[in-house]
Amino acid sequence: MTQHRPKNNLTRRGFVTAVVGFLGSVISAFITLPGISYLISPGLKKSDTAFWMPLGPVDDLVEGIPKLYTFTKTKRIGWEATGISYGVYVIQKPSGELDVFSNVCTHLSCRYTFREDLDHFFCACHGGHFAKDGAVLAGPPPRPLDRYEHKVEDGIISVHIV
Repeated sequence: MTQHRPKNNLTRRGFVTAVVGFLGSVISAFITLPGISYLISPGLKKSDTAFWMPLGPVDDLVEGIPKLYTFTKTKRIGWEATGISYGVYVIQKPSGELDVFSNVCTHLSCRYTFREDLDHFFCACHGGHFAKDGAVLAGPPPRPLDRYEHKVEDGIISVHIV
């Protein structure tokens, strides 16, 4: 008596092996792909670099007297989160317009302050002096103070941080 074999030579053992292999591959894919996505996705996201930061009411300003506003923004790059400290001086001109300056010196990026006794900005690091309009009065700074784009909406001053 001869044994009858199917034409495609697939035995019961071969069929079970193929089904188990296929199901194992599907289960592995369901486990592995989300894990890989979880690990890679933070590096692919774009960071929100530019934003408008509200500072406060324009009514808090006194004409001709610089007011310092400080805030911190958390910046995410991949898995790393870094807190970046910002400071801006806002001065209201007699015309009612505003000047908004970064509080970072243009010489070596030190933080400068407004000195009431001098009636201008002073950077103690290397002796930089700046007028209330941002112009260099004395010292090594190569250019005037950096300005921020700003707007006033509903009486609130906001600066554009890039």
